[in-house]
Amino acid sequence: MTELPADFRAFHQLYRGVYVHWAELYLSNRADAEEAVDQAFEQLFLDWSEVLAKENPNAYAWGIVKHRTIDCARARGKRPALIDAAAFETAALREAVDKIGELEEGLRIYAAIRALPERQHDTIVLLYCLGYTVSETADILGVSQAGVRSTARYARHRLREILDTDHRTEREEK
Repeated sequence: MTELPADFRAFHQLYRGVYVHWAELYLSNRADAEEAVDQAFEQLFLDWSEVLAKENPNAYAWGIVKHRTIDCARARGKRPALIDAAAFETAALREAVDKIGELEEGLRIYAAIRALPERQHDTIVLLYCLGYTVSETADILGVSQAGVRSTARYARHRLREILDTDHRTEREEK
């Protein structure tokens, strides 16, 4: 068996848990998430010298993990489970007096998150759904911390627009 390069082993050790955490949110299944991430790491290993030559290896690896996760979901006939899992797991829902109203609001928020452009979506999911810090999110996505803060600011603005439009539409329908 070929000895893995030290830099690949270090990368794997640093990011496998993060990637599995993210993939599990989308696949609603730990084993599927691990399989998707392991497939991504196999691909990264096979192309490791090219990965390291990329301008931004972290961003490249993130893209590979996302595509492998999507491929895994499609192969199993699943749609991304972010809305399902996140809406039912919020602390607000567990403590809410109006659980149905809180659930509806949670579903609206997660539907709005899914409507965001890819970079904004990834940033919001990592920061607010998975609870990573700005620094951790920047490292995972391969962007600067200022880039994460800026993207999050634009995403929050866009979410407010989407949710405000939804509220206006609901009021007009009543």
